[in-house]
Amino acid sequence: MARPGDYGSFIETTSIWDDIQQIQSIDVNSPEFKDLLVRLYQNVNTIAVVLNTKDSGYYDNSDEFVNGQVFFPDPTLTSATQIAPTFRQVFRKIVNFGALPNAGAKAVAHNINPNGAFTFTRIYGAASDTTGLTYIPLPFASPVLNESIKLDVDAVNVNVTTGINRTNYNICYIVIEYMKS
Repeated sequence: MARPGDYGSFIETTSIWDDIQQIQSIDVNSPEFKDLLVRLYQNVNTIAVVLNTKDSGYYDNSDEFVNGQVFFPDPTLTSATQIAPTFRQVFRKIVNFGALPNAGAKAVAHNINPNGAFTFTRIYGAASDTTGLTYIPLPFASPVLNESIKLDVDAVNVNVTTGINRTNYNICYIVIEYMKS
């Protein structure tokens, strides 16, 4: 069963159960039946624990989504603080950024209301040139400085800054992941 500190959340692909004919013949008041129910409960619990700790591949651009990532407790909290230290959920928000800018900055509202308790964990994206059939990650680092693309987030917007005309990259999605405490 997966526990904090394990390297991943995995479940067995094959559960060993008694022969089906033997299960059908078990008296519901017997210790064997109670043992069967306990093993079934343990398997269902393991599935729920593992499912709830997996990073979800759900990318919806309508609202934020709890993605299943869990970060360590806030290091500023201890057993002596008013708020107990607990593992923190990560939220995901997708921004449909549209086309990249022409040698300058472009801002698109992310519709998140962050405060001092927010911590961003990942900011990334990709841009697609649907005519030239080329694709680049965001941010983009190039050995030619003006070809690099800066990506950042402030309290209101997702910001992309380009050094050259990148408007041929007409579809761009930005993924923002953050904790609220």
